[in-house]
Amino acid sequence: MLNTLEFVVLLLAAAVVMVALFRSMNLPPVLGYLLVGAIGGPHALNLMQESAGASHLAEFGVVFLMFSIGLEFSLGRLMAMKRIVFGLGLVQVLASIALVTVLGRLFGLGWIASFALGGTLAMSSTAILSKLLADRMELDSRHGREVIGVLLFQDIAVVPLLILLPALSRPADELLFTLGLAALKAVLLLLLVLVFGQRLMRWWFTLVAKRRSTELFMLNVLLITLGLAWLSERVGLSLALGAFLAGMLISETEYRYQVEEDIKPFRDVLLGLFFVTVGMLLDVMEILRNLPAVLGLLLGLLVVKFGIVFAASRLFGSPPGTSMRSGLWLCAGGEFGFVLLSQILGLDLMPHGLAQVAVAALVLSMLMAPLIVQISDRLVMRFVASEWLMRSMELTRVAAQSLNTEKHIIVCGYGRSGQYMARFLEQENVSYVALDLDPERVREAGAAGDTVVYGDAARRETLMAAGIMRASALVVSFGEVEAALRVIHHAHALRPDLPVVARAGDEADMEKLAQAGAAEVVPEAFEASIMLASHALALIGVPLKRVVRRIREIRSQRYALMRGFFQGSSDSGEGMDANEARLRSVSVPPGAAVVGRALGEMKLDECGVTVSAVRRRGIRALSPGVETRIEAGDVVVLLGGPSGLEVAEQRLLGG
Repeated sequence: MLNTLEFVVLLLAAAVVMVALFRSMNLPPVLGYLLVGAIGGPHALNLMQESAGASHLAEFGVVFLMFSIGLEFSLGRLMAMKRIVFGLGLVQVLASIALVTVLGRLFGLGWIASFALGGTLAMSSTAILSKLLADRMELDSRHGREVIGVLLFQDIAVVPLLILLPALSRPADELLFTLGLAALKAVLLLLLVLVFGQRLMRWWFTLVAKRRSTELFMLNVLLITLGLAWLSERVGLSLALGAFLAGMLISETEYRYQVEEDIKPFRDVLLGLFFVTVGMLLDVMEILRNLPAVLGLLLGLLVVKFGIVFAASRLFGSPPGTSMRSGLWLCAGGEFGFVLLSQILGLDLMPHGLAQVAVAALVLSMLMAPLIVQISDRLVMRFVASEWLMRSMELTRVAAQSLNTEKHIIVCGYGRSGQYMARFLEQENVSYVALDLDPERVREAGAAGDTVVYGDAARRETLMAAGIMRASALVVSFGEVEAALRVIHHAHALRPDLPVVARAGDEADMEKLAQAGAAEVVPEAFEASIMLASHALALIGVPLKRVVRRIREIRSQRYALMRGFFQGSSDSGEGMDANEARLRSVSVPPGAAVVGRALGEMKLDECGVTVSAVRRRGIRALSPGVETRIEAGDVVVLLGGPSGLEVAEQRLLGG
C-alpha cells in the first residue's frame, strides 16, 4: 500500500508520460488519464489503490469543470443560437435518453439503469469536436454551428441530470416527492443567485480587484467557487450545481476572462485526477470477457446517435448533407459521460458489469471520433446525391468570380488579415479572388463589392474554380496550420510553380509550412516584435534611417524574398555595404550551354551564390531546387556578393 506522497508522485509521473504520448498522437489527453487509472488501478497492477482522499480530491475536478461551463454560459450567446441550442440540442438529448431507456428495458435492464445509461451515452465530446472544428476551419459552416449548438445544450443538460440522478436512487414511493423537492430547491437557489447575486458579485470582485493583488484575486475565485458548491451541497443538491451557478454569476462581470485563465490550471489538473479515478474502475479482464457486448454497445451508440441527430437536423430544415455531417460529428461519446457514470456508480444505479461495458464503449468511441470526422466528407459525397449539386453550385459561384481574372492572387481566408491584404491589393490595382467559409462575412463583403466567395480553400476543386491555373500567387491568410498545409499540398499538386505565401501564428509552425512548399512564411509574433522595437527606437531618438536599415537587415535574415537587393547607380552613401548580398538577373539565351542542365550541376554555391528565383514564361518560381533544369529564355535571379555574382554569371552564360 502506497502512502499519500508515493501515490501522488507515481500518479504524476504516469500522467506526464501518458498525456505526452497521447498528445503526440493528436489524441485527447482524457484517454491518457483513463489509461493511467486502468493500468495502475486495483483491477490491473494495483499500484494505485483508490483512497477516499483521492476520490474526494477528484470530485473537485468536476466542480471546476462545471464552473468553467458556467463561465461560458452567456444568455446573449444562447439567444443568438436558441433555435439550434433549444431546438436541435434539446431534441438530441431527450430523444437519445428516451430511446436508450426503451432499448434498455427491452434488454431486461431496470428503467432507472436504462435512464442513467441514456444520459451517459447522450453526451458528445466538447473538447475533441470543438478543436477539430477549429483545426478544419468549420466553426462557421452550417454543420459546425449545429455541432456547437448541440454541444452547448449538452453542457447545460448535465446540470439537471446531476440533480435527477441522486433523486432516482431513493425508494420508489419517495421518488416523486424527492424529484419535486430537488427541482424546487434548484429553482429557488437559481433565482436567489441570479436575482441578488449578480449585482453583489460585480461589487465584490471590483472591491477585490482594487487591491491589485493576484494572490488575493485567486483566493477570491476559489472562495466563490467552493463556497457556492458547499452551499449547494448543504441544501441537498450537488457540488457541481453550485460551481455552475458560481460560473454563471462571474460570466456576467468584466472579470470573466481573467477568472477563466486563473482557474484553468486547477481545473485541468484536478479533472485529470478525476479521469484517473474513473480509469481505476476499469476491469480489463471483465471487458475482454464481455467484448461482444462492448462492441455491440459501441455500434449501437454510433448508429443511434447518428440517426437521432440526422433526423432532428432534417426536422429543423437542414439539407441532407449538413444533417449527415452533424450526425457523424456528434455520434461518439464524450467526457461528460464519465462524469455522469462516476455519479451513477457512486449511487449504485447500474450493475458493475454494465458500467464496465459503458466505459469501454465510451473510450473506443472517443478514439474513433477524429477518424469518423476525417472520412465524413467522403461519406456524405458517397451517400447524399444532392451534395454533388450543392458542391457544383458552390464551385460555379467561385468560378464565376474568377472567370474574367488573369494573373490574380488567390486569398485563402477573408478574416482581418485577408481583408487588410485585399485593400492593399486594390490600391495597387492587383486583382484577387478571396475564399472564405463564413457565410455572413461573405454576404456582407460581397454586397460591399469585395471579390469574395463562399468556398473551402482546402479543397482541390475549389482552388481549380478560383482559377489557380491562371493565378500569379496564392496567399494563406489564416493561422490554422493543418488547414494551411492542405491548401499548400493541393496548390503544389495543381501548380508546382505557383508561389505560395503563408501566415504562421507561431514561429514553431514556420518549418512545417516551408517544408510543405510555401515560398515565404510570415510569423505574426516576429513581425509584431520588430514593429514594437522600431517604434520604441524611433521614440527614444534613434535616427529613422538607421531604424529602417536595421529592420531591413532583420527581415532579410528571416525572409528569402527580402534577401539582397538589385543595385542601381543611386545606391551609395551612408548605410551601404560594398559586401552586402545583392541580386542579379541573368537571361539565358537560346543555344546557351546551360540549357537543359540542372542548377545543381553548375555548383554555384562554390562561388558563394544561390539561386533566389527562376522566371519562366512570365511566371516567377521562388526557391527553385537543385533539380530544376534551365530552359532557353529563363531569367535566373542570383543572390550573392559582387565577385561571386560575376563568376556565377559567367558559368551560366559560358557553360
